[in-house]
Amino acid sequence: MLKKKEFSICFISFFFLFFFMLMNFTFLIYFIMNDMVIFLEWELVSFNSMSIIMSLLLDWMSFIFMMFVSLISSAVIYYSKSYMSSELNLNRFIILVLLFILSMILLIISPNIISILLGWDGLGLVSYCLVIYYQNMKSYNAGMLTALSNRIGDVFILMVIAWMVNYGSWSYIFYLNFMFNDYSMMMISLLIIIAAMTKSAQIPFSSWLPAAMAAPTPVSALVHSSTLVTAGVYLLIRFNSLLINTFFLKLLLLLSGLTMLMAGISANYEFDLKKIIALSTLSQLGLMMSILSMGLPDLSFFHLLTHAMFKALLFMCAGVIIHLMNDNQDIRMMGGLNLYVPLTSLCMNISNLALCGIPFLAGFYSKDLILEMVMMSNLNMLIFYLYYFSTGLTMFYTIRLLMYLMLNDYNLLCIYNLYDEDYVMLKSMFMLLFMSVIVGGMLSWLIFPFPYMIYLPLNLKLMVLYVSFLGGLMGYFISNMKIYSLNKFLLSYELSSFLSLMWFMPNLSTYGLNYYFLKLGQDLTKSIDMGWSELYSGQGIYLVMKKYSIFFNYLQMNNLKIYLFSFVLWMIFMFSFLIIVN
Repeated sequence: MLKKKEFSICFISFFFLFFFMLMNFTFLIYFIMNDMVIFLEWELVSFNSMSIIMSLLLDWMSFIFMMFVSLISSAVIYYSKSYMSSELNLNRFIILVLLFILSMILLIISPNIISILLGWDGLGLVSYCLVIYYQNMKSYNAGMLTALSNRIGDVFILMVIAWMVNYGSWSYIFYLNFMFNDYSMMMISLLIIIAAMTKSAQIPFSSWLPAAMAAPTPVSALVHSSTLVTAGVYLLIRFNSLLINTFFLKLLLLLSGLTMLMAGISANYEFDLKKIIALSTLSQLGLMMSILSMGLPDLSFFHLLTHAMFKALLFMCAGVIIHLMNDNQDIRMMGGLNLYVPLTSLCMNISNLALCGIPFLAGFYSKDLILEMVMMSNLNMLIFYLYYFSTGLTMFYTIRLLMYLMLNDYNLLCIYNLYDEDYVMLKSMFMLLFMSVIVGGMLSWLIFPFPYMIYLPLNLKLMVLYVSFLGGLMGYFISNMKIYSLNKFLLSYELSSFLSLMWFMPNLSTYGLNYYFLKLGQDLTKSIDMGWSELYSGQGIYLVMKKYSIFFNYLQMNNLKIYLFSFVLWMIFMFSFLIIVN
């Protein structure tokens, strides 16, 4: 049973966040109707000519993002009440999650690079605490990898702060419209792009995102939908007018396209349920970043919001399934879930279909629009193929996942009781299920003041459907092992190890880089800290003093004293005898 205090903190957090979401929704409608932006400045300290100012930017974008963050986090906290019910320190877990949300909200409403750093660093620090929440070796490694990868981004943000000393203020919002040809601003834009790539796990910083799956599932639902990984995309959306037509953005387009492809391929070789969903997040982040690189920040933001809903739901369903499967995450052990847990399967299937972009679910409105805009843009064929191949791969791994979970035979234990009656988890999942269905249409009315009408030839218009259908067919055949020769090639050891290990990304970007520095550190510790410096400082002096003290101790021992005393007495006796004789 939950302790009363911990039970109440769940409910208080849930109601507070839900109320905050409704409040943001009200403000959002008011701000969009009146085309308003509020910029608040609060002077904290003023000393001579120096003043430290806290500034807040409230516009439709920050309100809509805060609304989504608070809605998803309220559902996640309500879900945690049941999912984490056996946790002794549930109180601590909820407080960490609330700190995480607070950091994200600070980042959302900051037009100032200093306060952005506070939110940015807060996300990195609290995510480390949440990833190592289950304290074992795997969690510690994953936590360290997450923290160090994010630390690179923090360093680049600090460098941006140093470069912005060239201007009169750290509020980047003042410079967005007229500073894009300035050399300093070009350097700042490069640093911002690299910082955003670390937070949103683009190549070559991708290895931390699947590793962060060591965190509890409610945390994964929050981190991989609307908070940590979207922070980099959001930062670039805010900075977008500075970045347009720079060379760095073209480079980002290529890297994010490759990230999309790499994550899509790796997800097809993965058997860990949570890692498949994490790689799917990575693929969608690549999509957001690449469409942003093409100069369409509104579309990127639109996909960010629709993706947040169904991805949070997908992780919640995965959490329920993992609990039912005796804490086992291997999809080869699962199967036939639609027969035993119909409500959870319903949520899982709808969120998966929304991810694929099935018409009139949330993902369709943003993905279809993005792919049609790609078709209209004058980019080369490489980028075009990256987009469409990755879309096909999304369908591929989704159908594969559904085949393993829903249609294959149940493989865990011969007698096992599956139940679908955890109503606390189901309520929070149905809240997000409802949003996953309606949010695409709702947002397309809210965000775009006029509808995008895209006219294309019939074959190009239907290209998305062709690619999706082909990907789904491949997923079905591969799961059923129908095409033996193709499977033999695809599942050959060399190819599968290369593709399933994210193109050896962890080895190249993390372990490969870290190994030599850590080995050097170990050697230096052995030879200097525990070697020469010990010999010629503390330890050496201690040994010399010890040797002398043992010698003096020996001299002062009682038997030596008696020997010397008797020797002195004997000498006195001899001298007195000689004097008497003479």
